[in-house]
Amino acid sequence: MFDLSEIARDLVVPGKGILAADESNHSADEKRLAQYGIATGPEMRRQFRDMLLETPDIEKYLSGVILFSETLDQKDDEDGLFFPESLKARGIIPGIKVDEGLEPFPNSPDESITKGLVGLAERVAEFKSRHHPGFTKWRAAITIDGDRLPTTMALVENAKRLAVYAFEVQKAGMVPIVEPEVLLDGNHSRLRSREIITKMMHALVAALEDQAVDMSSVIIKTSMALTGKDAKNAGGKTDTPEEVAEDTLAALMESVPASIPGIVFLSGGQTPDEAIANLAAITKHAKEVHAPWPLTFSYARAFQEEAIIAWAGKQENVEIAREAFTKRIKQASEAIQ
Repeated sequence: MFDLSEIARDLVVPGKGILAADESNHSADEKRLAQYGIATGPEMRRQFRDMLLETPDIEKYLSGVILFSETLDQKDDEDGLFFPESLKARGIIPGIKVDEGLEPFPNSPDESITKGLVGLAERVAEFKSRHHPGFTKWRAAITIDGDRLPTTMALVENAKRLAVYAFEVQKAGMVPIVEPEVLLDGNHSRLRSREIITKMMHALVAALEDQAVDMSSVIIKTSMALTGKDAKNAGGKTDTPEEVAEDTLAALMESVPASIPGIVFLSGGQTPDEAIANLAAITKHAKEVHAPWPLTFSYARAFQEEAIIAWAGKQENVEIAREAFTKRIKQASEAIQ
């Protein structure tokens, strides 16, 4: 019997964070490979994962990796091991994305809810028996549009689904990461982002408690409080890391109980430099305000982008791509210390 609270603590161990490598097949093809002129398809996706996951010494900086279901059944180049086994051999906890993506919310078509509750218990049981991941992830996407969105209905429904998922995953013997991402898209202010993060987290915590989720064994993955991308592109003021840190932590301190074992931040459309600078400022400010939880990162594109550009889908570029990848995860590790 695994101690889920111990796994949760291991995921937020000081100096380490989580790599999000759980893009769906479509996203991996269209938003990662094709965008940089790289061929797509199962084998290229496997090579892409291998380039990242088989980088030497990543266990110094990563406690876990979130994988997509396809990657569970793919093998690495060096040893012919399934990727989850290769990660575990280096002391990295493999995780799995178990939601099935977004669909329009019937009561508010401009908003989304996350699919995947139908058949979830059977799906996570199969993942657990075949690949023994230590944790899972479920993402909700929250849209801000002035005072119109998000609606309370959408926040509550997404929170409920996150909580039902978390309960099922704990029952199956894994730690759930719950990710209500407040999207960077839009022309909202940083203060509006802070307001919505606070409101979403209140709804999420209430739903987790209503579903009798063990709060000592659930990780929260959150956005930072940021000015919307459209507002910045229109010539708006750029957030300083100190402003991001103050508003992000104010939202979390107001809404997240101390019993949560850790909070991880997503990069959510920030540049790699922005994501790391903001993380460092949040870490510093967290000490000043005595935040009760360990804080770390769970980044995807902020770690991958430069490595993909350097790799370009060519075997002879793997080493230089891995150097770029290592540089970024090391910077993030230093930022949380």
